[in-house]
Amino acid sequence: MQDILLCLSIGHLLPYSMSDSNTTDFTNPSTFILLGIPGLEAAHVWISIPFCTMYIIAILGNFTILFIVKRETSLHGPMYYFLCMLAVTDLVLSTSILPKTLSIFWFNSREIDFNACLTQMYFMHCFSVMESGIFVAMALDRYVAICHPLRHSTILTNPMIAKICLAVVLRGGFFVLPYLLLARRWPYCSNKIIPHTHCEHMAVVKLACADTHLSSYYGLFVLFSVIGLDVFFITVSYTQILRAIFSLPTKDARLKTLGTCSSHLCAILAFYISALFSSLTYRFGHNVDLHFHVFIANVYLLVPPMLNPIIYGVRTKQIRDRVLLLFTQKET
Repeated sequence: MQDILLCLSIGHLLPYSMSDSNTTDFTNPSTFILLGIPGLEAAHVWISIPFCTMYIIAILGNFTILFIVKRETSLHGPMYYFLCMLAVTDLVLSTSILPKTLSIFWFNSREIDFNACLTQMYFMHCFSVMESGIFVAMALDRYVAICHPLRHSTILTNPMIAKICLAVVLRGGFFVLPYLLLARRWPYCSNKIIPHTHCEHMAVVKLACADTHLSSYYGLFVLFSVIGLDVFFITVSYTQILRAIFSLPTKDARLKTLGTCSSHLCAILAFYISALFSSLTYRFGHNVDLHFHVFIANVYLLVPPMLNPIIYGVRTKQIRDRVLLLFTQKET
């Protein structure tokens, strides 16, 4: 009789103990472990050299753009306001990942706090969406300037530019916020190792002990509805721009007008090609080596911030002249 009562009491307490165990095992971890670039740990120090070089160029180049535009009142126009916003976005985008990446490469500092990981994830994806929106705004500016030059100053007024910039910021924050909310909602197992240099959205979500298809589907929704629509609007704008350019009467006028758009097209291609390749590879490129994907994911966040100030500095005559004048004055 005592044995029966003992078994009943154990059976009565067992569900509570199991639920307590599950609750403790499936909770948000205090920290994650970032591996860096899996399979290339021995080369981390060497890989850090080009990464650090790109970051330094991005910092110097984008701050130079901001300084030149702020200093020269003749550059206070729509194109240069959007260029300044692009420079700020690039600075935040590269700074959100590279300091931690370099600490992994140089000091083997792999731990990252759970909240810090989600914050990094939010800033990285939020400013990527913002950068895409800025490219759309810059394409709109080029379209109005070339196709409707007499109405440019009346269409893109300062209040209108402020509204466009605010819409770009709010759109980025709104569409990426569910990334953060869903990632915080999932229960996580004992595995805390992220095979990446930073807290990329899907890399974090894959550690969850739950059906995370909602996060994956929402990520694809953002990719195709936000980035896809941006690419569509940019394509439509430049189709109209190219039609206007090739209808100009002289070859010199066509080349001069085409030159004003070439820098923007180069920046767009550098951003979207690497972004789409990185996003789609993570979801569908199962045969792609992990170290190659992680490397490309870092290139996508470092190369555009480095190239944008170089492209616009070299291809935009007003900025190029101001930079040369600045260094000439210093030498004198």
